Amino acid sequence: MYVWHCTADGQYSMYAETLQEENYLRGVQIAGEDGTVTFTSIYPGCYSGRWPHIHVEVYPDEASITSTDNLLATSQVALPQAVSEGVYATTGYDGSAQNLAAITLDSDNVFGDDGGELQLADAEGDVTAGYTVTLPVAIDPTTTPQAGAVPEGGGGGAPSDGGGAPPQGGTPPSGGPGGTPPSDGGGTPPAGAPTQAASTAAGDLVGSR
Repeated sequence: MYVWHCTADGQYSMYAETLQEENYLRGVQIAGEDGTVTFTSIYPGCYSGRWPHIHVEVYPDEASITSTDNLLATSQVALPQAVSEGVYATTGYDGSAQNLAAITLDSDNVFGDDGGELQLADAEGDVTAGYTVTLPVAIDPTTTPQAGAVPEGGGGGAPSDGGGAPPQGGTPPSGGPGGTPPSDGGGTPPAGAPTQAASTAAGDLVGSR
């Protein structure tokens, strides 16, 4: 599984104009026998026009993650409103509270299909200790990989929200899933990154929708 999300101020490494040479807040994990993967990161900010979310791509095995031709599934994890509001009241999330207040799960261009029913994560914790965000989902291992089979706003090139998947059918940029993942599952986040959040996804094989 390859996951990525924006910074506290809503910018994506590798896509934002000033972050094209950076690859933080991105990571790859291989599911264990119990079908779970775990990532530890900061809490994403909320930028204009999108509900707070984490991008997800699922590949059939470790050897397949070098190309989006091999995608089994791609989706996004929606973060809970109450948790997001609490995080955005802390230092470092300028503008996120206002952006969140201006959108709903139903009006979001990805989660609006079902109001986030299948993509809305559970969260436990607090803004001081951090949150554990969990989303149990199922993956059909017989799915035929389809290059660039991504939902609108979910990836394929550099979409208008600045944080999609690598270009359709191509090799992911250096630092994406095609590279060797660091031992902690991602690059080094920006200095002073606020509120830690652990994210766990569980499924039949690996987590995503």
